[in-house]
Amino acid sequence: MKIKTKLRLGFGFLFVVVIFFGAISLFYMNKISLSSKVILKDNYETLNYTSNMRAVLDEHPLPLSESAKKSFENYLELEGKNVTEKGEGEAVAALRKAYESIKSPAVSLVEKQGAVTTLRSALRLIDKLNMDAIVGKNDAAQKAIEKAAMYVIFAASICFLILFSFIVNFPGFVANPLREFSEAIREISRKNYKQRLEFKGSDEFSELAISFNTMAQELNKWENSNLSKIQSEKLRIEAIIEQMQDAIIGLNEKKEILFFNKVAGELLNLSGEAVVGQNAEALMKKNDLLNRILQDQQSDKAMKIYADNKESYFQLERREITVPNYEGQSDVAMNQTAKAAGEVYILKNITQFKELDEAKTNFIATVSHELKTPISSIKMSLKLMDDERVGAMNVEQKELVQHIREDCGRLLKITSELLDLAQVETGNLQLNFVKSDPRKIAIYAMDSVRFQAEQKNIELELISRNNLPKINVDVEKTAWVLVNFLSNALRYSSEKSKVQIQIIEKGEEIEFSVRDFGKGIEEIYQKRLFDKYFQVPTDGNNKSGSGLGLAISKDFIEAESGKIWVESALGEGSKFCFSLPIAP
Repeated sequence: MKIKTKLRLGFGFLFVVVIFFGAISLFYMNKISLSSKVILKDNYETLNYTSNMRAVLDEHPLPLSESAKKSFENYLELEGKNVTEKGEGEAVAALRKAYESIKSPAVSLVEKQGAVTTLRSALRLIDKLNMDAIVGKNDAAQKAIEKAAMYVIFAASICFLILFSFIVNFPGFVANPLREFSEAIREISRKNYKQRLEFKGSDEFSELAISFNTMAQELNKWENSNLSKIQSEKLRIEAIIEQMQDAIIGLNEKKEILFFNKVAGELLNLSGEAVVGQNAEALMKKNDLLNRILQDQQSDKAMKIYADNKESYFQLERREITVPNYEGQSDVAMNQTAKAAGEVYILKNITQFKELDEAKTNFIATVSHELKTPISSIKMSLKLMDDERVGAMNVEQKELVQHIREDCGRLLKITSELLDLAQVETGNLQLNFVKSDPRKIAIYAMDSVRFQAEQKNIELELISRNNLPKINVDVEKTAWVLVNFLSNALRYSSEKSKVQIQIIEKGEEIEFSVRDFGKGIEEIYQKRLFDKYFQVPTDGNNKSGSGLGLAISKDFIEAESGKIWVESALGEGSKFCFSLPIAP
C-alpha cells in the first residue's frame, strides 16, 4: 500500500470518528428535545382546558347561559381530543355525563348542583392524572438526559482514546522510517558500507530501502576493490621512494613518520622500519640531526653534514602535502577546499656541485688576483707616459693611451668585483662594523663619483635631515654599494639631468635610495637584477659591466642584516634602495 493511500485512510478514519461522535450527540440531543416537547405540549394543554372549564363554572351561575355553555363545550371538545393518559378517557366520559345533566332542562336545580360536584370531581381527576403524568415524564426525561449524557461521555472518551492513540502512533509511521534512513546514511558517511535497511511492505519506504541497500552494496564492492588498488599503489610508491638517491622523510598531520627511505636511515643512523609510525617530535629529542632538519627553516643555504666519510653538503626542501577537503561543503564539487595532510622533507646531496662551485670560485679568485697586479702596472705605465719628461705624444697617441687607460680601469673594476664575489662565496667576507652617520657615508660615496657626474653635467642631490640615528655597518662596504648605485645611475642618465640620493628614517631602519630619471627598467628584468652575471639588455649606447655589481651589493647588505630592492617603471627612471637597522 502506498504512503499516500495510508495517509488518506488515516485521515478518513479521523473523519469517520468525528462523524460518529457528532451523530451520537445529535441523536441524544434530539431525544431529549422530543421528551421536553411531550411534557410541555399535551399535559399543559389538558391542564389549561380543565382550568378554563372550571372558570366557566365559577363565573356563571346555574342554569348556564348560552355563551357559557358554548365556551364550556368548546373546551370539553378540545379535551376530548387531547386524552393522553391512562384513566383520562373515563374521567372525560364522566365529565361529559355530568355536563349533560347540568345542561338538560328536565333536571332539577338540586340535581344540577350534584352534577356540578361530580363535574368538578372529574376535572380534579383529570388534573391529577396530567400532573402525575408531568411528574412521571419529567423523571423519565431526567433519566433519559442522564443516560444520553452518559452515552455521549462514553462516546467522547472512546473517540478521545482513539484520537490520542492516532496522534501518538500515526506520526511514527512516517518519522520512524525517516529516522532509520538518517541513521543508515550516517553510517554510510562513516564508511560503514555493510549497513542495510529492512522494510516490509510495498510502499515508497520499502522501495527506497531496496535502492539504499543496492547503493550500499555497490559502495562496499567499490571500497573493497579500491583498497586493493590503493594498497598496490602504496607499495609501488614506497618502492620508488626507497630507490631514490635523496634522503626523504614523510610526516602526517599528527607529526608521525609515514615513510623513511634507506638513504635517510643511513644519513641519520636510524632504521626506517623502526621509526615508521613513531612520533617525530619524540625522535627529535634523541637525534640532533633529525631535530636540525625538522626545525630548520627552508632556505637557499646548504646544510653541512658528515656523510660518505667526508663533509658533505645537502640542500633541504620542505613541502607541505595538501589533499582535497569535501567536509562541510555543499553538493557543488567546485567548492572543495584543501587541507594539510602532512609534510615531506627532502635532503638533496649537492656535495659534487658544491665542490665544483668552490673550485670555480677559487679559480676566479686566483685569476683575478693574478690579473690585478699586471693591470695596476699597466695603469702606472700609462700614467708615466702622460709625463712630458718621458717624451711628448701626438694627438693620436694620446687617444690610444686614453682608450688603454679606460680599458684597464674597467678590467681592474671587474677583477675587484670577482675578488669580492669570491670572498662572499667562500665565506671569507670580513666586515668591520662601526657606528656611523648615514649622511657621511652618502657624502663619501657622492665624492667618489662627482668627477664622473661633472663630465656629464649631472647634478647630485642629497635629500636627508641632520641628526639621523647612527647605523652599525661596515662603512667601506656600504659606501661601495652606494657608489655602485650612483655609477649605474650616472651611466643610464642623460646629460644635464639629476640623480637624487635620499636618506630617511623608517621605524627601526635607515633607508638609502638612489634615483635616476632615465628610461627605467622593464618589470620582467627587475626580479633578476640582483642575480650574478645578469645584465639588462641595452641598446648599445651604454657599456655594460660584468653583471656582478648588484649581486655583490646584495651580499654586502644582507651580510649587514639589511634589505635591498629596486623600484622602476618605463619612462619614469629607476630607484635602487637598501635599508639597514639602526644601531642600538
